[in-house]
Amino acid sequence: MAAVDDPRTLGRTRLSFANEAEIDEFVATLERFERGEISPDEWRVYRLVRGTYGQRQPDVQMLRVKIPQGILTAPQLHALADVAERWSRGFAHITTRQNFQFHFMRPEHLEPSMRRLAEAGLTTREACGNSVRNITACPYAGVAHDEVFDVTPYAEALTRYLLRHPLSSSLPRKFKIAFEGCSHDHAVTAINDIGWRARIRRIGETTVRGFLVTVGGGTSIFPRSGQVLYDFLPAGEILDVAEAIVQVFHRLGDRVHKQRNRMKFLIKDLGWERWREEYGRALEQIRANGGASLPFDPDDPPVEEPPDWWRPRPPSPTDVAAFVATSTLRGPGIMPSIKPHDATDGSLFTWRQTNVRAQKQAGYSTVTATVPLGDLAGTQIRALAELASTFGDGSGRVTPEQDLLFRWVPSLQVRDLYLRLASAGLGAPHAGTIADVTSCPGAESCRIAVTQSRGLGRVLESHLRDHPDLIALAPDLTIKISGCPNGCGHHHIAGIGFQGSVRKVGGRAVPQYFVTVGGGVNGNAAFGQLVAKIPARRSIQALERLLTLYQTSHAAGETASAFFTRVNLETVKAALADLATITPDDAVPDDFVDLGETAEYQPEVLDGECSA
Repeated sequence: MAAVDDPRTLGRTRLSFANEAEIDEFVATLERFERGEISPDEWRVYRLVRGTYGQRQPDVQMLRVKIPQGILTAPQLHALADVAERWSRGFAHITTRQNFQFHFMRPEHLEPSMRRLAEAGLTTREACGNSVRNITACPYAGVAHDEVFDVTPYAEALTRYLLRHPLSSSLPRKFKIAFEGCSHDHAVTAINDIGWRARIRRIGETTVRGFLVTVGGGTSIFPRSGQVLYDFLPAGEILDVAEAIVQVFHRLGDRVHKQRNRMKFLIKDLGWERWREEYGRALEQIRANGGASLPFDPDDPPVEEPPDWWRPRPPSPTDVAAFVATSTLRGPGIMPSIKPHDATDGSLFTWRQTNVRAQKQAGYSTVTATVPLGDLAGTQIRALAELASTFGDGSGRVTPEQDLLFRWVPSLQVRDLYLRLASAGLGAPHAGTIADVTSCPGAESCRIAVTQSRGLGRVLESHLRDHPDLIALAPDLTIKISGCPNGCGHHHIAGIGFQGSVRKVGGRAVPQYFVTVGGGVNGNAAFGQLVAKIPARRSIQALERLLTLYQTSHAAGETASAFFTRVNLETVKAALADLATITPDDAVPDDFVDLGETAEYQPEVLDGECSA
């Protein structure tokens, strides 16, 4: 049983996740490596568990920060901004698993970055490596009209239980967990190693909280939706059940074959019944040893109340615009574009439709700040911290779509918040629609990426926002991009997915994308089906062809997501067939240059560090 830092898990008053002694140990271990006392492989295994991931550039690294349940306080946002401005490129990146990442970090800057984050209660512990990764949760938890109950206290309790657990950093491979309380699976629990979906059951005269529990979900080269382990598990049992599942994976998972050592492979190899037997024995032993209890009554957890404190006066839109304009961004790579958005009444109307949702608490709304490609300049992060304190409850939640959500915004102040978000360059409408493109970092920094996925993401999002008629045609579709098959950009579960690849034309390399359609998650995961392999420079044409096909062929009232789930794949393939063909005679110079780059494309895939 792991030690819980403190039994109180009280939402806004949540305690630190950091441990300063770990940073001291990190520095000492780095010094041992630099003196040659430990091998590069030993150092790699050690630093990965501490959130430090190698880039394709040999002299810099990526630092990943765990953001449990995606929740960030204003002081934590300021700490993230400090790291971005002092030691990274002047900006940070939000991931699809509600983490923050900093790229192109020099080794000597890791220690001060970790210490600054620890001051604000943030940790990089078990953010990478063969560990229990960041436990994610629905960003609408606690405020959604359709939720069964707020999953936040349960997700935080499990986070604290498994963080630094004796098994959590020595697994055969990474291990992912997500919580969802709404009818729609915002947290994509179906593709996690453990997915928790809130349920309520009447037992006699008592209402009992619990979860539908799924196990063995995942994407990459073997996409699988999680299998149901429990239709209903009482909430008070989640710690023991999670530990038993982790124990079985720790003991029986494949530690030899790098591409076959996720839990979904273990379940497949053992068979469902054998895996359940092993799990049952582990759970029985844990319970025989006394088990673990939640630090609150499972059926009466802490409740997030409306803010009742004085909030400072917000900065003016002019002041916000002037402040974010002071950003200093440094290359290499694609950098965020920081310029105010149109804030006319017409744009406000559209933005309200897509970026604002009424909370179940009367008089309050959630507001989404749209973050293109998940990139935030340090000044924008600071602006978000100030706006969270002056309009919200002093916190924000990052989303799997790489945006940031404000909660507890008085509905009468939504317009005032919008004017300031627009001034910060974060007021674009269409959050969560086809225009809100999701992308992994790609070959700009990732060792195993094949293509510059962020380049494609910027091109597609810009094209869609320049053509609002295309957004209006299929707003429910999602576009997600990954630079390799691993799927960090969640392309497997996109309405339209793009996976980076390469082909040779006349002896020269051409960046291309596998195009998939029909993916999504709601209860179970639907994985996109391959319909074409398109040179990167033809991706806009491919997108427009797909939207035209929907426009001309869908049934009355049929959404684009539903259409691409049921349409005959041969029909889709035929619509894209000519785009997939490229020869030395019809290739143009731009075909040999990846999107977002200027030099000729030279693919280089290095050994990845996803598995230590």
